[in-house]
This record gives sequence, structure tokens and C-alpha cells, in this order.
Amino acid sequence: MTMHRKLATGLAAGLLLAVFASPALAADLKIGLLEDVSGDLALMGKPKLNGSLLAVEEINKAGGIMGRKIELIHLDPQGDNARYQEFSRRLLSKDKVDVLIGGITSASREAVRPIINKTNTPYIYTNQYEGGVCDANMISNGAIPEQQFSTLIPYMVETFGKNVYVIAADYNFGQLSAEWNRTILKGLGGKVVGEEFIPLGVSQFAQTIQNIQKAKPDWILTINVGAAQDSFFEQAAAAKLNLPMASSIKVMLGFEHKRFAPPALNRMHATANWFEEIDTPEATDFKKRWHAKFPSEAYINDMGYNAYTAVYMYKQMVEGAKSTKLADLRKFIGTGNACIEAPEGKICIDPKSQHTSHRMRLIAVDEKHAVKVVKDYGVIQPYWLGQIGCDLTKNNDKKQYSPSDLPKKKS
Repeated sequence: MTMHRKLATGLAAGLLLAVFASPALAADLKIGLLEDVSGDLALMGKPKLNGSLLAVEEINKAGGIMGRKIELIHLDPQGDNARYQEFSRRLLSKDKVDVLIGGITSASREAVRPIINKTNTPYIYTNQYEGGVCDANMISNGAIPEQQFSTLIPYMVETFGKNVYVIAADYNFGQLSAEWNRTILKGLGGKVVGEEFIPLGVSQFAQTIQNIQKAKPDWILTINVGAAQDSFFEQAAAAKLNLPMASSIKVMLGFEHKRFAPPALNRMHATANWFEEIDTPEATDFKKRWHAKFPSEAYINDMGYNAYTAVYMYKQMVEGAKSTKLADLRKFIGTGNACIEAPEGKICIDPKSQHTSHRMRLIAVDEKHAVKVVKDYGVIQPYWLGQIGCDLTKNNDKKQYSPSDLPKKKS
């Protein structure tokens, strides 16, 4: 299929979804949704679309947002960053959406941010990511390093040892996540005994497995991304690597413990705000509603959950601000009252960073791929950006920071 035909197919699919999502509702509040539901990231993106659909359906049945029905306009960028930019421009200029939501990879988010920053439209990024974005146009509702790595890495070092081998996707998520790992390890007296950055789409890991065997680490940090790179787990199991593993994305995002036969994910550890095995009344009620609408869904992943809560958080902000304008939404966020009761528990947007608090749990996968909660950390605030000087109530940096790239002190 040519690029032109693919683009036309994506546009047509989005238009059909917009019509399907809100028939005869005279919709007048538009949500633009960019989610990869085809290509290498589709297994993670399809639940994101479904979470958005479920939230929109529930909210519309309950009377909409401030009495206005939601029209959902979804386009499928198919993991292509140029298409993310093209579709963003279309949703903003032609469809004139009130809010833009979505994106899977950090590269796709960074492709969208310069476009959204030329507008007064809010953008909600719904993924776990490597953290650090200080941008008044963006709201992040996924987990970030101080909620994941600051809990996970100390546990792994204390439990399994100080020598770590890292396999990471070769773009800003993998690179900056690996930087966070090095920074935290240094404070713990740990050591990176090997570090590989894998291009997206790579599916052969024989050399990587040999490198790991030679390095003899105590555990592996697996921040590889996508269906192709997930081939590592089956190949490592076949090679009887059987080392403890840790990740900020596995299980809850790619539900590898469901996709691969045991014991491929044996000894995997992750810190997550959502995973389908959470067993609380609120989580159970959410799961029942989800599976009633999507009975063939293999797993409610963290991305799908975040997409669902993003629509409800947007509703709460609009109704709290009594406006869809970005400036009014930011003023409401500044009050500290941008909070919802989510299936994981109460979550709130931090006024300084516009990132979200989460209840974090450390989970482990056994040889039969059962998931158990090892530690419950309770609610962890998104504190790091505020500590280093990002304060969106005063300044709009429009920049992504990392441990090695901190804000310059103002004279």
C-alpha cells in the first residue's frame, strides 16, 4: 500500500469513528484522539482506543460535559511520527478539536508538542514515560520515573544485587530511562555491566543474550518497546537465561505475561499504577464494565486505563473551570483540585508540573505467569520536576529535562 493510500485509509477510519461514536447527538465538544491501532505498536494502542470509547460512551450517557455531548475523532498514525504531525495539524486546524489526547512513544509525543504549542489547545499524553516534560500545553497522566524507577531500582538492587544489564529501545524513552537508571544506581553503589540500545522493529536477540551471559549481571532492566523487541523474552527463555528482570513498561503495558507462554516472563518485576490483576472493588467494577463492552479484549493494559481516566480528568477540569480554554483549565489545575476517583484510587494533577499522582504497586511474575503484589507504596506525587525548578504556575519552559539536563538557575 502506498503512503498516500495509507494516509487516506487512516483519515477515512477516523471520520467513520467520529460518526459512529456520536450518532445523532449534535455533538459540540470535540476530542481529537491519536492512537496507533495498526503497526508494531497496535497491541498497546488498541486498548487505548477502547478506553477512550468506553469513557466517552459513559460520559455521554450521563449527560456529557457541562451538558455538551462529546464527539470523538480518532485517527491512526500507525506509529509514524510524520503522520502524527500531519494528523495533529488536521485535528487542530480543520476539525478544531477542544483537546488533543494520545500518542504512544515519547518520539510521537515530541513530534506533537511543537505543533500543539502553537495553539491554545490542551494536549493530554496518556502514557507512562521517561518524565521531564515541563510544558504548560501538556498534561501527563501516566507514571513517571520518581513513581517507578525510584521504587523499582532500589528494590532490585537490595533483593538481587548491584550489577545490572540494560536493554532499551533506541529513542528518547529508552535513552532517558537508561539515564535515570544510571543516576539512581550511582546513589546505591550499583553498576551497569552492559547497556544496549535496540532500534525499533528489531526481533533477533541471539547476540544480546550472549552479551548478557558473558557480562553475568545480577538482573536485567528491560525497557525494550513494541511487538518485535518483545521477542527477546521467548528467546531468552529458550536460552535458559532465567535472570531476574525489571521494567517500567512490561506486564502492565504490553501484557507479555499473557501473550507469551510461561516461563518467558518469569522473575519480571515492575512498578505500576494499573495492571488488570488489581483486586479492589473500584478496579473490579471498572473491569466488569470494560469487558462487557469489549469481551474479546485480552488484557486491560495501563495505556487503556490511562486513556479512560484521561477523558474523565478532562471532564472534571472543564466542569471545574467552567470552560474548555487552556488558560482557564490551567487556572483550575493551579487550585490543586484537578482530581478524580479512578479505578486505582484518587489521582490528582500537580499544578507545578501538570503530571499526575498515582498509587504505585511493585508487582512480580512467577514461573506460571501469575502476578502478585510485592509492595504497595501508596500514592506517590510527581515531585521531581517541581524540585528541579519547573513551575508552570509561573513560567512555561516548553522543555524536557533529564538528570543530566536540568533547568538553568535564573539570576
